[in-house]
Amino acid sequence: MMRGDDRQAYDRGSNIFSPDGRLYQVEYAREAVKRGSASVGIRVDEGVVLAAARRVRSPLLEPRSVEKLHAIDEHHGVTSAGHVADARQLVDVARRAAQVERLRYGQPITTRELTAEVSRHIQEYTQSGGARPFGAALLVGGFVEGEARLFETDPSGTPYEWRATAIGGGSEDIRRRLEERYDPEMGLDAAVALAREVLRDEMGEEEDGEFVAVAVIDEDGYRAVDGAAESVAGSDVGDE
Repeated sequence: MMRGDDRQAYDRGSNIFSPDGRLYQVEYAREAVKRGSASVGIRVDEGVVLAAARRVRSPLLEPRSVEKLHAIDEHHGVTSAGHVADARQLVDVARRAAQVERLRYGQPITTRELTAEVSRHIQEYTQSGGARPFGAALLVGGFVEGEARLFETDPSGTPYEWRATAIGGGSEDIRRRLEERYDPEMGLDAAVALAREVLRDEMGEEEDGEFVAVAVIDEDGYRAVDGAAESVAGSDVGDE
């Protein structure tokens, strides 16, 4: 039988498996993601919609300073859930990967490879001594060579591809709503409306443009649709 102090040793080690094959620190990182405000991604033929609820902890805080959407390059954007500082580091990893691909090969990085680069970086922090896993998850949307793709990164370093999904607080309920309402034949405008609708349902209040940010990635590139989304050279200020 495992003693209590043995259990705590596995609990503290970020790169030590417990006897039942678990990495507790990775599981705790997933809990940090669940405590963040919700973000939604929807992929349609015309492009990808990314939407995020802004958590405003004080009436004195300027809602538009809470950055949940980030441009990676002209073809990609991400939204995050969890610890903002951790997400910012992953956004920087994604931007560097996109720049290296452009400089080295003269072409945009694919959404799959961009997600793989970020996921490899995340995974390294699950097996390195003296480091902890990232307490953040990303939804990575892209439109490259006429194809829309949507991926999720997990604190374990595992990427998943989705047609529509959510991360952060209430994500399971939001995914159920998306399963009921998502139509693969819908257009981009309908996808934007659906993203706003499921976030409004989760927030339990009237949607306010200041508290919900929406961005679209399509053949015209990355752009904000609702709220102030971050520019490629922008800065990150805010909370979860």
